[in-house]
Amino acid sequence: MAEILASIRSAVMEGNAGEVDSLVKTALDEGISPKAILDDALIDGMTEVGQLFENGEYFVPEMLVSARAMKTGLAILRPLLIEQSVEPVGRVVIGTVRGDMHDIGKNLVGMMMEGAGFEVDDLGVNVSADQFVDAAVKGHADIIALSALLTTTMPNMSEVIAKLQETGERGNVKVLVGGAPVTQSFADRIGADGFAADASQAATLARSLVA
Repeated sequence: MAEILASIRSAVMEGNAGEVDSLVKTALDEGISPKAILDDALIDGMTEVGQLFENGEYFVPEMLVSARAMKTGLAILRPLLIEQSVEPVGRVVIGTVRGDMHDIGKNLVGMMMEGAGFEVDDLGVNVSADQFVDAAVKGHADIIALSALLTTTMPNMSEVIAKLQETGERGNVKVLVGGAPVTQSFADRIGADGFAADASQAATLARSLVA
């Protein structure tokens, strides 16, 4: 069991989606539980990828191919996990704020969140405060993750927090912000619960917020 889980973990780290697909199916055929494959192979692999990124040994392209390989395995496991009522570590609503059409960073954060065991509802780009809050309420989200790449759209992050306060939902959901022009001081100023400078940090911070 340990050997095949280690092989899946390595395939995720190498970004080999075909091997992940094959090995996950083999592991299931051998009677290994979907949760063990998720926790001890896919999530472990992506955690290691995040660490390598933070150490400067991996870069965005490597993270992307690893995340895609992880998603290949997750697609096989997801229906089985649902069938067995295995709960995700948390639920995240993610999107790029109103007026901003950039999505590469947001997509990578979403994949890293999935790799950390979260259920992710990606709303896409140019998302209004109402859309964020509605999705969070309907999906019982633990976290709203807001992305902005333009300084002109950064203020729209505070709109989401204001809408949460207006609807009485602020105490029920954490707000995580990020994007090239976003800083910790900006996050503090608008009352966000956390700021992440990159996708790996975002996933780590999200886990700490729901711990």
